Amino acid sequence: MNEERRQILQMLAEGKITADEAERLIDALEREQRESPPGAAPRPKPKYLRVVVSSADNFGGDGPGRVNVRVPLQLLRAGVRLTSLIPPQALTQVNEELNKSGVPIDLTQLKPQHIEELIEQLDDVTIDVDQPDAKVQVFCE
Repeated sequence: MNEERRQILQMLAEGKITADEAERLIDALEREQRESPPGAAPRPKPKYLRVVVSSADNFGGDGPGRVNVRVPLQLLRAGVRLTSLIPPQALTQVNEELNKSGVPIDLTQLKPQHIEELIEQLDDVTIDVDQPDAKVQVFCE
């Protein structure tokens, strides 16, 4: 039994995750093992979400401009885990306030495996910008 599978089963035994969450994590491990050819080096787990925006006209100012944001993915992962500590009544209120603010996210449905699935898909992100000379890149590193 590989180390990751043992850790998932240990978390299940300790009550840190549900049986459904354990099943999803094990399924994700199996998918990962099927997708990587035998003998191939495992793909390193990304550590940062990088957003780079560049424009030849400095976003309306003088000279070229560039915005470079690097967010630790561990911060995102920790945030997802913290939602499990919020009481259900508070989650309902938070969801209502988020919806009023135009952010239709249901925090009760946010699970750790969702953030990992999101991170896996970030290589395919495309962003359209209204300025023809502006360029936006979103990727994990």
